[in-house]
Amino acid sequence: MNFGHLSMSQLDSLACKISNLSQLRQFHAQLIQNSLHHHSQWVSLLISQCTRLRAPPPYTRLIFDSTPRPDIHVFISMLKYYSNLGSAHFNQVVSLYQKLQCCDLRIGTFVYPVLIKSAGSKGIEFHAHVLKLGLASDPYIRNAIMGLYAKYGPVENARDVFAEMHERTLADWNNMIFGYWIWGNKAEACRLFDIMPERNVVTWTAMVTGYARMKDLENARRYFDEIPEKNVVSWNAMLSAYAQNRFPEEALKLFDDMMNSRDQPNETTWAIVISACSSCGDCSLADSFVQKLNQKRIHLSYFAKTALLDMYAKRGSLQAARQVFDELGVSRNTVTWNAMISAYTRVGDLASARELFDKMPERDVVTWNSMISGYAQNGQSALAIDLFKDMITAADDPKPDEVTMVSVISACGHLGALDIGNWVIGIVRKNHIKLSISGYNSLIFLYSKCGSMDDAKRTFQEMTTRDVVSYNTLIAGFAAHGHGMEAVKLLSKMKGEFVEPDRVTYIVILTACSHAGMLEEGWKVFESIKAPDADHYACVIDLLGRVGKLDEAKKIIDDMPKEPHAGVYGSLLNASRIHKRIDLGEFAASTLFELEPHNSGNYILLSNIYASAGRWDDVVRVRELMRKVGVKKATGWSWVEYKGKLHKFIVGDRSHERSDDVYRLLAELGRKMRNSGYMADKTCVLRDVEEEEKEEMVGTHSEKLAVCFALLVTDAEAVIRVVKNLRVCWDCHTAMKMISNLEGRKIILRDNNRFHCFSDGICSCGDYW
Repeated sequence: MNFGHLSMSQLDSLACKISNLSQLRQFHAQLIQNSLHHHSQWVSLLISQCTRLRAPPPYTRLIFDSTPRPDIHVFISMLKYYSNLGSAHFNQVVSLYQKLQCCDLRIGTFVYPVLIKSAGSKGIEFHAHVLKLGLASDPYIRNAIMGLYAKYGPVENARDVFAEMHERTLADWNNMIFGYWIWGNKAEACRLFDIMPERNVVTWTAMVTGYARMKDLENARRYFDEIPEKNVVSWNAMLSAYAQNRFPEEALKLFDDMMNSRDQPNETTWAIVISACSSCGDCSLADSFVQKLNQKRIHLSYFAKTALLDMYAKRGSLQAARQVFDELGVSRNTVTWNAMISAYTRVGDLASARELFDKMPERDVVTWNSMISGYAQNGQSALAIDLFKDMITAADDPKPDEVTMVSVISACGHLGALDIGNWVIGIVRKNHIKLSISGYNSLIFLYSKCGSMDDAKRTFQEMTTRDVVSYNTLIAGFAAHGHGMEAVKLLSKMKGEFVEPDRVTYIVILTACSHAGMLEEGWKVFESIKAPDADHYACVIDLLGRVGKLDEAKKIIDDMPKEPHAGVYGSLLNASRIHKRIDLGEFAASTLFELEPHNSGNYILLSNIYASAGRWDDVVRVRELMRKVGVKKATGWSWVEYKGKLHKFIVGDRSHERSDDVYRLLAELGRKMRNSGYMADKTCVLRDVEEEEKEEMVGTHSEKLAVCFALLVTDAEAVIRVVKNLRVCWDCHTAMKMISNLEGRKIILRDNNRFHCFSDGICSCGDYW
């Protein structure tokens, strides 16, 4: 077809059939083939289509730049495109206006309303400009200025402009009503609605969205039902009200009503309804909706397809989500990529998420946050921190926000990396990132996990508002450090501040009592729980077991009103190890082997019980069972943070660059400890070998290597901080006490159960863990 002979009306008709970016590009290609892509009328139309289809900015700007002499309509089309993108593209708006001024074109007053709207929140700069030009009295410009202040504030400025108007249009009244709702002034919005001389569908829709913004869906629906003549925008407003306030079933019912009306859905409608489906607990409703889409052969825009992808992602239907993602092809935008990355991180497929992350043509802060939090939430804390370091040095200069910092601070806490954590906190201050309750909670977590309880308490006390997570995090810190009484006092303070404890609160309180041997206080807390669950029972079993009341613990398990889970039997098994109760240990282990056959820790605990009793045949039997089931013993490792790097050690490890020095110091310390009466505790060795070999095996445990490295590289007054992934053994615990005394150093060791603070030959746990 020769496009050069088409009239504008024919072109408009053809353009209306374009439903996606792929078709737009084909249409664009035809214009290029017919040498029409330089003509302003075609360029203007293409840009208008880009605005409708939300085309990527680079592509749209390429179209604009393709015409050497754009007319005023091309400029207006481009400004309207930018107006849909918000103030993020303010610099491009200014550049475009400057280019317009340089062209030999008459700039009519109609340009300035578009210009002001396209500048977003920074439109105030153009307000000053039109004042200088003496154009502020133009009714259209004045309406744009009022809309600017109504949307971005201060709303009082919009009210002043409105008050000065001698003649007000319906658009002026609507602008003012929208503004009052945006800034939460319901009374003024309703007053204007009642006194305005006439109303249209926009007015009624403003009331619907206003009440929806205040989560008053009853009044929103009342105004919606009273609209004399609805249009697709008013339907979308009510649908969005239901979807955003988590009433997906109501949204889907209303959508059925819309389908039976004369108003047909547009791409925004489909996106809203698909979003409602993604938050719907009833998967069958979402499935029936998708089936309806397929039956009607609805061709979704890329905007609606992105919502569909997000729905599949949230439901865990990764194959369907990836199919939509691949179908979008060149129409993919940053939101699409982010949705797919989040979908992969949500199910722990970090490799696929990172593959997409590395391929992304353009990333925003949400992209970085998705990947960083994905690493942090899936146990890859070191990778989360490394990626954050890449983020703050990236060429596109993405600015980290609170979401970024919460993920990174939490990652530092999981690693016990206090120095890196303090560096991250410095970035928070440097970038003036304001922290909410969530941010402060992450700081409490960091300090608690790094053994700095004074800083954790200080952060907690500095908070003007606290939630249940704030209390739970600090109580968990007290529990890990064995500060049982402080934890119990905090529970009283929590109730005094009318913060309702949740199930996690009672778990961490009971854990604190258990770690401190506070049987009476812990039992009182347990009895105060209205409906204790299996986790609470596991804690109370641990509490009784640690103080030697194993038979009472066994009786509670037998009488439990709920089915005991692995945590309950795990508490009994550990207590059996501490108090060398082989009978109860075998009972607990046999149940655990059925409940979680691939948990190596249960086999190791039973082996420890047998080894301490010298029952080597039983140790061999358990090891053979592990081999048969395919369970491998978890490798124990410890790390020390030094100069922003984590130095990791495993038992007998000689791969570290300072290994020779580490082993030399370890031998020297061994001689000093033996001279002070130290004898290696070899009961944790699960093999029947010669005593000398046993001593060598326990002598090179990872925590001993880590402490020796820290002694070599840190200042004489510095606190040594070590993190271990498994529970510290008795021999290493004894050795740490002696090393702290011999070297005059404070050693803080965090194992997978609690903190041990060694100083002057004493441990904070009181040898009770």
